[in-house]
Amino acid sequence: EDLSRAVKYAFCSLYKEGLIYKGEYLINWCVSCGTAISDLEVDYVETSGNLYYIRYLGEEGSEGVVVATTRPETLLGDTAVAVNPEDERFKQLIGSNVILPIFGRKIPVIADYMVDKAFGTGAVKITPAHDPNDFEAGKRHNLPLIKVMNEKGFMTEEAGRYKGLSRFECRKQIVKDLEADGLLVKVEPYKHSVGHCQRCRTVLESMVSKQWFLKIESLAKPAIDVVENGEIEIIPEHWKKVYLNWMKEIHDWCISRQLWWGHRIPAFFCPSCGKSAGENDPENKLVSIEEMRVCPYCGGKVIQEEDVLDTWFSSQLWPFSTLGWPEETVDFRKYYPTSVMETGYDILFFWVARMIMAGLKFTGKIPFKKVFLHGLVRDAHGKKMSKTAGNVLDPLDLIEKYGADAVRFTLSILCVPGTDVNLDPKRMEGYKAFANKLWNASRFVLMQIESMPSEPDLEKLSLWDKWILRELGFASKKINEALENFRFYEASDIIYHFVWHTYCDWYVEVAKSSLAGDFPEERKNAVKWVLLKVLNDSIKLLHPFMPFVTEELWQKINGEGKSFLAVTKYPEGEELFDSSITSQTEELCELVSAIRNIRTEKQIPPSRRIDVSLKPFSEKSTLLIEENINEIKTLAKISSFSFGEHSNSETALTSVVKLGKVFVLNIETKIDKKKEIEKLSNELKKIIAEKERFENKLNNPNFIERAPKEVIEKHKEILSNFEKKEKEIKEVLEKLST
Repeated sequence: EDLSRAVKYAFCSLYKEGLIYKGEYLINWCVSCGTAISDLEVDYVETSGNLYYIRYLGEEGSEGVVVATTRPETLLGDTAVAVNPEDERFKQLIGSNVILPIFGRKIPVIADYMVDKAFGTGAVKITPAHDPNDFEAGKRHNLPLIKVMNEKGFMTEEAGRYKGLSRFECRKQIVKDLEADGLLVKVEPYKHSVGHCQRCRTVLESMVSKQWFLKIESLAKPAIDVVENGEIEIIPEHWKKVYLNWMKEIHDWCISRQLWWGHRIPAFFCPSCGKSAGENDPENKLVSIEEMRVCPYCGGKVIQEEDVLDTWFSSQLWPFSTLGWPEETVDFRKYYPTSVMETGYDILFFWVARMIMAGLKFTGKIPFKKVFLHGLVRDAHGKKMSKTAGNVLDPLDLIEKYGADAVRFTLSILCVPGTDVNLDPKRMEGYKAFANKLWNASRFVLMQIESMPSEPDLEKLSLWDKWILRELGFASKKINEALENFRFYEASDIIYHFVWHTYCDWYVEVAKSSLAGDFPEERKNAVKWVLLKVLNDSIKLLHPFMPFVTEELWQKINGEGKSFLAVTKYPEGEELFDSSITSQTEELCELVSAIRNIRTEKQIPPSRRIDVSLKPFSEKSTLLIEENINEIKTLAKISSFSFGEHSNSETALTSVVKLGKVFVLNIETKIDKKKEIEKLSNELKKIIAEKERFENKLNNPNFIERAPKEVIEKHKEILSNFEKKEKEIKEVLEKLST
């Protein structure tokens, strides 16, 4: 009731200001829906049709002129033929008359710059009652309007013997009759855009009709200004230009619809005195927020307008009508304007532009500060979903199969600003597995923790503990930055990779060895605390993207009845420990990954433990490995680990990493030298390319002059590592080749 009152209030206010009027204009009409359609609700479809060349004879039986048209059925309502005044071919015809085919009445040849000299023959038929360009030309040249088609798409009495035929039946019959009369010169195949109704896909007609209109120019100017001066930001940026171009070319808005549902227009007509809102209402009395029964002019009984308002008329009021406007409610004062409006780019003009105009008009304030436009959701092949194409994905079916969290996460990770989403349900399968991965990791953590672990001294934590906390801080910062800049796809991707690959794949596996090993309780307490800390923060970070599973886990971890996860503080991230923590851990991960790759290549089953030897490149490498040998052996499933070089290339597989040269020993099958040489040669190419890249940087005087000292030193260290790896691979290749 309150929203209905707000709509009536807005209409009456605009009407009394003289901004709403009723007039006979050419509008888009859907013969199937039986209603006017706004320009924005027209879908233009590339259609294969015909271009008909028709001769209009001269008055004295001369050749006259040939016109080209895609719609011969409308010639019954022609009131002129138009040519471009600069077209030398037709200058002698301007001002003369030609004979309208079939009907035989005289119509003038007029000159109008709207005519494209290159289209067809350069001469066009003018049907003011059934074409928007012709309608404007008709006004310029004072041409009569002859309506030959009714609102159902059938020919009227004005169509003579074609009365009662449907528009397409009439086209076929007229073509036959023109041919019989010798007036159809030729027919050519022709592709052109044809307007269709968005709702029912019916070909639309341009039709003269009495409708309600809103004068838009004075409302558009302030809405242009607030976007141009940056008060309202449109994201992605390129839509700002599209918005401004459209707003600067805007036309009066046809706001009436001939439907059974919607907000009925609060305007009235009095049969007694003939006064009518929008046409004959000198004192603007025939509109009312309240129900009107008696004519304010003569006291007679009034009748309310049967048309309803375009749905976007009421929708444009949404930012403030939902808060109690036009009353100055507490909610209105507190929540208007809002900060961000998020919607699809396809309704930028339908809704967003009109909300801006309405907000400025009725409240004097912008309705929001930022507009984020997401793409359309299409099928896996990029096609628009429709019942006709049979490619519609029902969200309820997807939720039933993959879960609401997986569906939501898929849409967020595919939400790249300015692009449409090609939705493949197979992606949801992967994110359903992601939710399961998080659930299983949480189960493991809960099984390890009988009581809440105490917070340890962070400086005494192990390398792996410090590393995961540092990575958590970085991930949190990057996610916050991405969210602030509406890069939801990036934020989703960061939390996905952090939870799955960093936390679950690496740290949880490391924690298992620490908790199962013979370590002091202080160490185990620290591992438990870090496990729980990172899990809790990960759940918070993931909550906007997967709210259901994260809320469930939050309650399980922190106790039922605690505050909702949604109202807790979102992790902002802090930079813990120095960068050496990251570089050392990455070197250990590279070593483990190299050993795992060899296992995969040689199809060594996970249950089988292997022997590994490593020739370190430095004492620093040896020390780092010794301090983390337990974790390395657990992660790579190693039975024995030794330092030194293994000389028998027939029974050892080799890889080179930053820490040194790796040998996987006692592989029963003989090494395929050819494959091993090929693998190492490819690896060598990559290393040489990277080495040369860093050499070029360090040989560049501009880089040496501008880069911080620590960056230069880091580059030198990386270059040294590449040089060592290059040397070692070359040595291995030499042995394999002998």
